[in-house]
Amino acid sequence: MRAAAERVIVGQNVTTADSLDACDDPVRIRKATLADVPAIRPLIATSARILGAGDYTGEQIDAALLGVWGVDTEIIRDDTYFVGEVDNELVLCGGWGRRATLFGGDAYDQRESRLLDSRTEAARIRAFFVHPTWARRGLGSRLLALCEREARAAGFVVAELVATLPGERLYARHGYVATGRRSDTLPGSVSIDSVPMRKTL
Repeated sequence: MRAAAERVIVGQNVTTADSLDACDDPVRIRKATLADVPAIRPLIATSARILGAGDYTGEQIDAALLGVWGVDTEIIRDDTYFVGEVDNELVLCGGWGRRATLFGGDAYDQRESRLLDSRTEAARIRAFFVHPTWARRGLGSRLLALCEREARAAGFVVAELVATLPGERLYARHGYVATGRRSDTLPGSVSIDSVPMRKTL
């Protein structure tokens, strides 16, 4: 069956692209705006608490949601963050970045807003979360392909990210290679593991 068309709305321009995955769900992917932030926050929390429960404790997830997995309004303002919606309800979010920050929301104190040099540095794949009801339907793969296309169009030849443990499986399926493992200390002296990964675009 032919995959559903993906519509991406950027200002007044509308482009369409066939999904790379079999996904017949009526999810419209569009650029996120600052007006979406109040809906993105609970989407991230629900996704993290349910889909991350097999890899992280509740204490780790709660601590991560205080900043590491928060909303980054800078990449929304950069026009490189997306949301997916069904009947005006957000079910997906994620994007890419042209700034040095690898991960973390506005409240995360280890951020670096410096713009990257696309000739020598890697684009960042950032903050992918899907509502549990819509998980494992190819939405993350569709969005990842979209972000990679945009990063390539901006001149980047490599992408990198810091994957959550459940997210590592998605990225590995799409050619991202782990470059190690990291552990970060979160509020309350809670530590959490993640996986740095890279891919040539």
